[in-house]
Amino acid sequence: MTIEKKLFRNGPYADLFSQGVQVGKSLHLAGQVGTDATGRAPESLVEQMQHAYQHVESVLNEFDCTMDNVVEETWFVTDMHECMSQVEALFTARQMIYGKTPEVAQTVVQVVALVDPSFKIEIKCVAITE
Repeated sequence: MTIEKKLFRNGPYADLFSQGVQVGKSLHLAGQVGTDATGRAPESLVEQMQHAYQHVESVLNEFDCTMDNVVEETWFVTDMHECMSQVEALFTARQMIYGKTPEVAQTVVQVVALVDPSFKIEIKCVAITE
């Protein structure tokens, strides 16, 4: 059986990785990190999260979706203590990105490291298309 997939590839490793893949009405986004327009990660966890969500929104837009289509998200963080000590600021910023309290299943996982030592968070999402 062949599964029809729609891929979006972008960035310096576009030949190796997809930023998103749609199968039927299910859209799976690769983890997005919090880099700014210059490709650098800000020092602040909250700022990195905001940039990561901007990247999530960009990938969603490629599939004619918005944050409203997101049904599940996973945060990979390198320091759970830092994350939990800033949880109020993180969730306030997240609510602003969604424009409301998000109606999603969420998981937060601590990892040993992300691809670059300056990265503190990576956000992976699943969305349902119309």
